[in-house]
Amino acid sequence: MTGPEDLSPGIPASTLIAFRNGSDGTEILMIRRSQKLVFGGGAAVFPGGRVDPADRDLAAGMAGDAEWNVARVAAVRETLEETGLLVGVDGPVDAAQAVQARADLCAGKSFADVLDSLGLCIDADALVPFARWFPPQNIPRRFDTRFLIADLGTGAVDLSADGSETTEHFWITPEAMLARQDSDEEHLMFPTRMNLMRVAALGSFENAREQALAIPPRTIMPELEARDGDRFLVMPEGYGYPRFEQAVSTMRRY
Repeated sequence: MTGPEDLSPGIPASTLIAFRNGSDGTEILMIRRSQKLVFGGGAAVFPGGRVDPADRDLAAGMAGDAEWNVARVAAVRETLEETGLLVGVDGPVDAAQAVQARADLCAGKSFADVLDSLGLCIDADALVPFARWFPPQNIPRRFDTRFLIADLGTGAVDLSADGSETTEHFWITPEAMLARQDSDEEHLMFPTRMNLMRVAALGSFENAREQALAIPPRTIMPELEARDGDRFLVMPEGYGYPRFEQAVSTMRRY
């Protein structure tokens, strides 16, 4: 069987699954992508996006796995751009500082300079590698996406959508988000749905972190199976996810 190592490389990307302790239990930060975007327009997703070349420059000075450090930088930068949340750094950040950091970043200031102005560095330990997804070969836009998790504790922070790539953000329990999918209020992309299912089964950031450390992320490539005149996207076993499959015909085309 063809594996990820046998295929052409995808577009490097990074995503952050941010946890907080909400009134109804563990909540996850979701954003709504603008309908104007070619990829994922209107979808509810975790904050994140493509890796920039400057992310590699900033990550070069960090100890540890080079590619996961690049993903850490990209996830923190994209989350700041999209939501105004500055997480995964080695010191406290108040609301005013986060607002200014986002404004500077959006005005063209480098992320390295934004962090320097606050006297901060990326805190690798606060950004735990959780998964790496790579789509099947016949998917036209193939992102090689690394998922990281981080904990905000009480999550008492001010957030706002950027108004261009994102139109809203919201905190929600993974169970409630999955219920929206089941009732057709949402049409989640397969990786988003699977990660919500995994987080829901784990129940807390502590459990998710423990599992992520016990099962170091390997590249996940969902399997396509032809059956009864349809194709099914099947979640392979051994990656920490519940067994799941979905008919391709039921998936929204983003």
